[in-house]
Amino acid sequence: MKPLGDTNSHFWLVQRMAQATETDLVAAMARADLSNADWAEMVQSCRGCDWTEGCKRWLAAEETAQDGAAPGACINRERFLRLKEALEEVEP
Repeated sequence: MKPLGDTNSHFWLVQRMAQATETDLVAAMARADLSNADWAEMVQSCRGCDWTEGCKRWLAAEETAQDGAAPGACINRERFLRLKEALEEVEP
């Protein structure tokens, strides 16, 4: 089992990935689609991810997801997609 990454660094990686995928975490929390426990789990999952260096490179390239999704290697990809879909359902 590999050691987990630094919590603060991965907190910011998850934040940056949310921005890159245009996933509004504040709105998701306001609508109760994302709880504090869910958020903590996303950061914790990121801490154990094997793709951290690839993630940093992808984010550093200042790319925005073409399809609105995180790269396939992102451990939180499906969570971002679900949050985004839930928010899109309520937007006019």
